[in-house]
Amino acid sequence: MPVLYVIRHGETDLNVAQRLQGRFETTLNAQGRRQASECAGILRDLFERAGRSPGDLGYVSSPLRRARETMELIRSVLGLDSHNYEIDERLAEISYGEWEGHTLAEIHARDPHVLEDRDRQKWDFVPPGGESYRSVAKRVAAWYASVSCDSVITAHGGVVRALMANFHIVPAEKATHVDILQGVVYVFAGGTVARYA
Repeated sequence: MPVLYVIRHGETDLNVAQRLQGRFETTLNAQGRRQASECAGILRDLFERAGRSPGDLGYVSSPLRRARETMELIRSVLGLDSHNYEIDERLAEISYGEWEGHTLAEIHARDPHVLEDRDRQKWDFVPPGGESYRSVAKRVAAWYASVSCDSVITAHGGVVRALMANFHIVPAEKATHVDILQGVVYVFAGGTVARYA
């Protein structure tokens, strides 16, 4: 099983405002750029301890701008060509459909019961025009089946949760509630995950 070094994209202004991003195209803020550079340092340390060179691994990003920016900063700090990496659509964030750009408080104000429904069945819940975590997990599993080497991934919280469920690290419904942090490298290896910050 290939080892995955997975990084959630760095912070954006929508993260700060606690607005659902989903497929919204946003860019990293100053803190997000710092987090990406810090993740590159963590990766360098992990690779050195394992006796590996950064160029020995594959590099794949979500197609969304905030993930690509994170990847390009990481590769630059590691001394690699910042634009020489793969992009895979299956690593895109979960789609929140009509909810994108809104806060949970705004969604609750429009429909007081919808978030209760979501919390009761978050794995299968589909926001209006969006997708469920189950759907995300299927596309992420299809992507992982195509991975042939240890790889560095820049993606999103929903993708990390899907990996946790797919590898049976936590039950699917619990995975949807795991807080996925920025500025952290999640290493998936041998059916486990380790966090490095």
